Amino acid sequence: MIEVLNRFIRQVFRNWFRKKRHIKLGLYGPPNGGKTTLANRICVDWLGEEMGKTSHIPHETREIQVKEQISIKSGKKELSFNLVDTPGIATKIDYEDFIKAGLNAKESKKRAKEATKGVIDSIKWLDEMDAVIVVLDSTKDPYSQVNITLIGNLEARKIPLLIVANKSDLKRANIKKVQAAFPQYSVVGISAKYGNSMDRFYEQLFEVAG
Repeated sequence: MIEVLNRFIRQVFRNWFRKKRHIKLGLYGPPNGGKTTLANRICVDWLGEEMGKTSHIPHETREIQVKEQISIKSGKKELSFNLVDTPGIATKIDYEDFIKAGLNAKESKKRAKEATKGVIDSIKWLDEMDAVIVVLDSTKDPYSQVNITLIGNLEARKIPLLIVANKSDLKRANIKKVQAAFPQYSVVGISAKYGNSMDRFYEQLFEVAG
């Protein structure tokens, strides 16, 4: 009887700690997929404040940004995490792309250097992640070298991941193509900008990271 009681107590404590587990949740993906927009949406939904600055210029996020102590709830379920917004992953960063976006040569070269360091930092931080949200622009071809390499790295590290097909509000969005590209993973189509389908996103996040 005592042994049964002890087992019951141990199970209760295990379940309690599992429910209260605090994780590091990373936002990864190519530049301008909407990682920071999604980070801001999550933070506004649950903390009432934004996390970072967004821009139409690629690589606006060039340093790791962390928002601590976010808790999301759904019924009796609760997920607590530090949200890590990472610089966009790219195989090539050309300062001329920043010139095309309207920056002068000096600022463009500075940005390119910072963006390159940001990519390196993002990859280093992969080992810190307990789960990852891969944010893809659903108006673009998902079969890119960056996407396939990133998701392959997450798979090799056995890091749970959820793929977000963002920008579903745009006419060119093709969520089914993203799903077809990565059929072995959960894919949820959202508009982080307008908050479309965020309830479904949170449900999927509980399934992957909870």
